[in-house]
Parts: sequence; C-alpha cells; structure tokens
Amino acid sequence: MRVLQYILIYLAIMNLVGFLLMGIDKAKAKRHAFRIPEATLFLVAAFGGSIGSIIGMYTFRHKTKHKSFVIGMPVILAVQIIAVIAVYLSPLEIVFFG
Repeated sequence: MRVLQYILIYLAIMNLVGFLLMGIDKAKAKRHAFRIPEATLFLVAAFGGSIGSIIGMYTFRHKTKHKSFVIGMPVILAVQIIAVIAVYLSPLEIVFFG
C-alpha cells in the first residue's frame, strides 16, 4: 500500500470516530450519563477527525450552542487544510507522494 492510501484510511477512521463520538456524547447527555470530555472531542478533531466531528455536531445537534465548538472545529479544519496544501506544495512532496 502506498503512503497516501494509509493516510486516507487513517483520516476515514478518525472522521468516523469523530462523528460517532458526537452521537455517543449526545445520547449520554440525554440520559444524564457520564460524558465524553470536551478535550477528547477536540483531540479527535485535531488528529484528523474534524470533518466527521463537524458533521456529527450538526447531525446530532450537539455542541452547536457552544462557541468553542462552533468556532473551534472549523478553525481546526482550516488549519488542517492549510497544512495539507503546504505539504503538497513543499519540496517534500517528492519524498512522500512522488
């Protein structure tokens, strides 16, 4: 398998995890059960699950009233997009994807 395939599989898994964690945390909130820490939700987003986390936020209507999430999740996604563009445009592109 090529490096790019591993990266895409990793991102797919992280986004699925981000999506599922939002749904699980919403269900726990409704039952007044032990919750998933906000730091965990942000870490999953930061480690590649930002798209899944954002989709989960709005699918489950969870954390959409928290400015830290409404602003923070898109900021994480924007930083990730900028990082991908920077890596793609850098001379290291040949080493990783060439």
